[in-house]
Parts: sequence; C-alpha cells; structure tokens
Amino acid sequence: MTQARAIGIDLGTTYSCIAWLNEHGQPVTLPNQEGELSTPSVVFFDEQGQTIVGTEALRNAIASPQRVVQHAKRHMGDGSKFWKINDYRYSAEQISSLVLKKLLDAAREQIGEIRQAVITVPAQFNDAQREATLQAGRLAGLERIEMINEPVAAALCHVLGNDGLVFTTLAETQQILVFDLGGGTLDLAVVRYSPDEVSVVASDGDLELGGLDWTRVLTDMAAEHFIESFEADPREHPESLQHLSLEAEQAKRSLSVRNRAAVTVRHQNRLRTWQIERAEFEERSRKLLDRCQQVVQRILKENRLGWARIDTVLTTGGASRMPMVRALLAQLSGRTLNTTLSPDQSIAHGAALYAGMLQDDPRATRRKYAGGQSERSQPVLKNVSGRALGILVRQEETGQRVPHYLIPANSPLPASATSVYGTVVQNQRKVHVWIVESGAGSDRAPTVLGDCRISGLPADLPEGTEIEVTLSYDHQARVHVTAREPISGAEAEIEILRSENLREAAGAMRPAAAAPASAAASAASVKPPSGGLAKAGTGAGDQGLQAKPVQAGTKRVEPDEDLLDVFQDLLKSMEGRDTGVSEQPILLCEKCQGELGRGGRCTKCGAGPVVGKSGRSGKVAADARAGGAVRGQSGKRPVKRPVDPSEQEFWDLLEGEK
Repeated sequence: MTQARAIGIDLGTTYSCIAWLNEHGQPVTLPNQEGELSTPSVVFFDEQGQTIVGTEALRNAIASPQRVVQHAKRHMGDGSKFWKINDYRYSAEQISSLVLKKLLDAAREQIGEIRQAVITVPAQFNDAQREATLQAGRLAGLERIEMINEPVAAALCHVLGNDGLVFTTLAETQQILVFDLGGGTLDLAVVRYSPDEVSVVASDGDLELGGLDWTRVLTDMAAEHFIESFEADPREHPESLQHLSLEAEQAKRSLSVRNRAAVTVRHQNRLRTWQIERAEFEERSRKLLDRCQQVVQRILKENRLGWARIDTVLTTGGASRMPMVRALLAQLSGRTLNTTLSPDQSIAHGAALYAGMLQDDPRATRRKYAGGQSERSQPVLKNVSGRALGILVRQEETGQRVPHYLIPANSPLPASATSVYGTVVQNQRKVHVWIVESGAGSDRAPTVLGDCRISGLPADLPEGTEIEVTLSYDHQARVHVTAREPISGAEAEIEILRSENLREAAGAMRPAAAAPASAAASAASVKPPSGGLAKAGTGAGDQGLQAKPVQAGTKRVEPDEDLLDVFQDLLKSMEGRDTGVSEQPILLCEKCQGELGRGGRCTKCGAGPVVGKSGRSGKVAADARAGGAVRGQSGKRPVKRPVDPSEQEFWDLLEGEK
C-alpha cells in the first residue's frame, strides 16, 4: 500500500473494530466517538432518515426494532436480502458501509485522512461475499481496499503483534491452529510460521455458526420459562423479542465468568426474571459444540494433519471466551490453549500489520516504524483459497449438470487452472459457462457465481468440439474467468461482476485477430439459460459444456456413485451436493501474474523461486457415469441433509430451469 498509515478493519457480525500501526510499528486500536474500542455493528434509522450507528443504535432496538438493522454480515453477497425502512431498501453492503463509515470518521479525527485499508473477511466467504465487502468499503469512502482472511489476521497478530514489524517475536518454526469464533462465523486456519514466511496450510469454517447462535439458545430457554408461566411467547412480539435478545446476550457473557446468570423477560405488561445455570446452558448448546468439533476434525482430516503436527492452538473471537468452547478445544487437542490474544481486537490488529506488510518499500516501512533498529526482513504471507472453483458440466450418459472443480480448496494463491471441455450438440453456435464455488464445508451446496458466453461459433461444429476454460483466483481469492474456442478464436475473459441480484456477470466478447467475422463477439448480460439445466437442449442454440474424455498424462478422478445421486435428487427435492477435484492449479507470479515454471521461477518476469506446489494445465474431465460423480480430495461422502435456507437460492435457480 502506498500510504504511510497502515489501517486494518475487523468488520464483524456483532462488533467491529479499527486499528493502525503507530510510529513504532505496533498495532493500536482507535476508539470510536464514544470512546469505545469495539463498535456494535448496528444501524438505527430515525423517522427523519438520519442514521445512528453503534451503541446508541443498539439502545433504540427495543423501542423501535423495525428501524434497526443488525447482523448484516450474515447476508453479505445475498442480492435478495433487503431491509425496507422509511420507504428505502437497504442491502447488506449498504448497512455495512455505514458501520465502516463510523469507524473511519472516528479514526480520521485522531490520525488524519484515510483512503486505503485492509478489511478482514471469513476464510469461507465466497466471491460474491468478498465483492460485497469491497463494495461496502467503496461506499464508505475508501479508494483502495485489500482483504485478508480473519484467522490469518489473528495468526499475524500472534507472531507479529508484540513487536510489530520489527518481527522478533518468535524465533522457531511453528504450526498454529487458529480457532476464531466470532459473533456470526466460525473460522479455522492452519498457519505455518517461520522467520521468513507466514503461510496458510488450510482453512475451513462455518459461516452460520457464531456467538449469535448461543445467544438464541438462551433466548429460547428464557422464552420457554415464560410460556410455562403465562402461556404467551415473547418471541412473537418484536419489542419483547429484542429486549429478550439483549438480556440473553448479557447472560451469555456472565455465564463465561460465573455459574449462573439472570435473564429478565418483559412481555404483555408482565416482567419475570429467571436464573439460568451454566450446566443447563451447556447441555442445550451441545449441538453447537458438535458443529465446532466437526469443523476442527474436518480441517485436520482433509488436510492429513494430526494433533502431533500442531504446535499451538490459538483462540480468538468474542465467543471463544465461553468455557464450554475452550474445554472442547483442550479435550480435542490434549494441550493448553493459547488465549493471549484479545478476542475483540486481535483481528483488526492483524489486519493493520498486514497493511504495513503491503507498503511499497518494506525496508523504508521498517525504518519508519522501528527506527532502523532491526536488520531482519519482514515475512512473506502465503494464503490459500477457502473454496474449490469450477464450472457446471453436462454428464454425457445422463444429461445432468454437475459441478466440476478445476482449482481445489486450499490451493496456494494466486492460482489458475485450465481444462478442456466439449460442446453439447452438433452445430452449437453458443457456449454458456456457469461458474461455481464449492460450499462452505463439505455438506454445503455450491454457489453459482455467474457465467460467461461465447457466441458466433462457426457453423457445423461437431458435438464435442473443444472449449478451453481457464479459472483463476487472484491473491484476494477473487475470481477471473476465460473461455475460448480454439478453432475460431472466439473467447470471453471476464471478472465476475454482479448487479442487484448478484447472480449476473457481464463481459466483452471478442474474436482473436485472425478469427473470421462469424466469430465476432456480442455483449452478454447474464441470465439463467433458457434451456434446461437438468437436461441438455436439443437445438443448436445457447448450450453448456460436457466433460471431455481424460487425456493421457492427466490426473483421473475416480467416480463416487453416491455423490451424483445426492446431487440429482436435490435438483428435485433440495438436499445434498456433489464435490470433485479435477486438477492441480497453476501457481502464478505474485509480481506480474505470469505462470511459474520449473523451480518456481516466473516464466514471464524471471522472479523466483516461490515456495509452493506447481501445477499444470491440461485436458481434464470428470469421467462420471450414470449415478456417478467425481470424488473430492478427502474421498469422504457428504451426509444427506435438508437444504439450509441460505442455500435455497442456488437450488431455486436450478429448479427454475428444468
């Protein structure tokens, strides 16, 4: 980053925080106008249309719940979610921008103008959610925004936080498991630290598991007591529910330090207080703890890691304070947890440190922050993708569409992969490529990001004509797509863009220089294809792709018969998913984005070597058969489960195109 001030922002579901690096290179939290180090991520709209953000907005939540918006982060990237207040509709990114603006306004009063910042996001955020976060930052007035995954920010705070960019905190190589349980999300990362590099080995998480869910447990417990006494449910009235939710939040915090806490319920002119025992609360929260355990075990199993290879278990996030959570982690790991990080401020501090690492001249940055006292170079950060990236392809034998992943989850960033597919019908004049990311966890549905189209293909192309598709993640895990028909040279190269529904993408189609006029491209605004997604069309119009046979020397992925059965059942009954990994990614140069060659040296600018695995492009296919699909890295079959409401849009999209 080019500015002297290194700013990091933790944009949280329940609370947000902003920090900067002081003149000594150490992260310091900047308080808001009320003097608070953490700001509630709550926005209140009064009757005149004025906005109030933070604690005062939270106080207004009881009297005017219909004018208060909370927990907008859980809806980031969901173009169908709006809050209608004063005849205006507000999206999640608009609400988040108001929270960001309050943080930035308070920071500017203390340190001056701020135009650039690093904003943290959950590791499992998909491309749409990351794009929405960037949009929120732009709406708040930031001109340049970098993103870093929240558990990675916590790891940076752990290894750099005490001495800042002087970087003398740890002297030995360590492998750290970061457990970040915030208000709305659970984020995990395995981070390998050495004096010269901080690299992310793997990431996982649950975007719908956080402190809010434990608060709801207490809310339900108190409501049940009230129903037994008065045969009335306080959760059915907005004002009563808001009051009860705030009481439950305070009780949850109290139960982290004592064995019982009081919860007061106010409803229908009745007021009653109950004492909640910690043991009862922990018993009622057993399902939430089980979900935490599943994510912890999954990240270790799928990445072939055992507890013997984890040196430190690092906890952060406000909800990690709960004794039941710490007891679970201690039991699973068999070791003492590292709880030295501030659960509320460490993510913002790590983001500020990352902002300092992004300065154009690290040596000048070190001299400025450390007074030239350290000759040690600052570390290099290596990140990974949180999700697999691929396209929907048609299975030849059944005509069904299945996700076919080119870049596996936890691939080093930036990364790119190319695969060759075939057209669906004879004389196909258009190709429609739908881009998908895997779900946030092995039991979650894929996410449709958008599409690109190739039109004006030559006439009389045979069925199975090759189409090259290249998918890329940049260093922020944002998606870029190129599709090309090599005979005519017609191609589309786009970055996934979205309008209000966040399901649209737009790109300029262009022919190659030597391509005939018939290959000329037309602009494409993306809508769901008119042909069926569950079946291939029979005409020569807008069609998708089918997997080509596996070529010699490429990696073949054996089918798992149950996975495709689950996927196709859910196109009808909305449950399950299919995952598969087709090919190792190509690593790209961090300086020029060129392809890395042998020894990790860039074939374009000559930089290198770069630590990491090199992949290769090639013709890859999911050689699926009827009732079969490709297998993921772990080989584990997903559990059949009812579809989650947050996944409904994906399945509605597919169902609507049958």
